Amino acid sequence: MVEAGKLYKIVALSGSLREASTNTAALRYVQELAPKDRIASIEILTYKDVPIYDGDVEANGIPDTVKAIGEKIAEADGVYISTPEYNFSISAALKNIIDWLSRLQSAPLKDKPVAIMSVSAGPSGGLRAQYDLRKILLYLRPHVMIAPEVSIPANYLKFDKDGKLNDESTLKSIETQVKAFPGWIDFVKKGLA
Repeated sequence: MVEAGKLYKIVALSGSLREASTNTAALRYVQELAPKDRIASIEILTYKDVPIYDGDVEANGIPDTVKAIGEKIAEADGVYISTPEYNFSISAALKNIIDWLSRLQSAPLKDKPVAIMSVSAGPSGGLRAQYDLRKILLYLRPHVMIAPEVSIPANYLKFDKDGKLNDESTLKSIETQVKAFPGWIDFVKKGLA
């Protein structure tokens, strides 16, 4: 049974490692717009130090950085992912961390509620990357929220050099999604109870 009024702890992954990433900037807006009566915290996880997946590295032990991210995901009530679109798909960095997470015996993404958004320079706003991300995540068996979708095209027009979002409709779409996410977490938890 879902506890009424429970505050949820969320972790987030940006598909871009770049310091001035608009995907990371969008996740900062998710933090800012999150309903305080439903979400206790949203922590953006960093994984810049995670090595490229290599079976030889894994044979010598899964890196501590991967284990730490897996533990944070396992402890969270939900996961937010923002992905850029690189060559019609997700970034190598995001695919790499997902590949590493799939190697953890604890299966931290299994049955985890997940929200996805995308920020990209192209006109689709990263929708092809979202499709690929959903497909890749199938193997790890999380519960990805179907709607509302957020895809932000022409990021270079909507975010300034400091990562400030200057587009009201984009801000509203992020707010709509982040406000819907606790309801998705409730739905998933109730289905698993």
